[in-house]
Amino acid sequence: MKAILVGPDADDLAEHLGDNGVDVAPIDGVATRPKLEEAGVHDADLFVLTDVGQATAIPIVKDLNDDVRVVVYDRNSLPEFVSGQADLAVDPALLGPEAVAEELAAD
Repeated sequence: MKAILVGPDADDLAEHLGDNGVDVAPIDGVATRPKLEEAGVHDADLFVLTDVGQATAIPIVKDLNDDVRVVVYDRNSLPEFVSGQADLAVDPALLGPEAVAEELAAD
């Protein structure tokens, strides 16, 4: 399973995903279309967003890969204009990275 992670990773979600067999490609800075393509968005199974300030990346990701599962892991609310495109939104204060990584890797 391949995932792209955008945003800061204060909870070490990428590490926990890796521990569960997920190949994670982190994107530093703003998730532009070229960076998403370079990270392998066309073949990604998961797109994990940890900064809702970069929510505009979600429609780009879905345009490039209809089958990608979009997961938001942030304490802040997802803007309404993209909330319908996210498959799952999790508040880190409610569910730790170990449990989230385990569930995502199992799907």
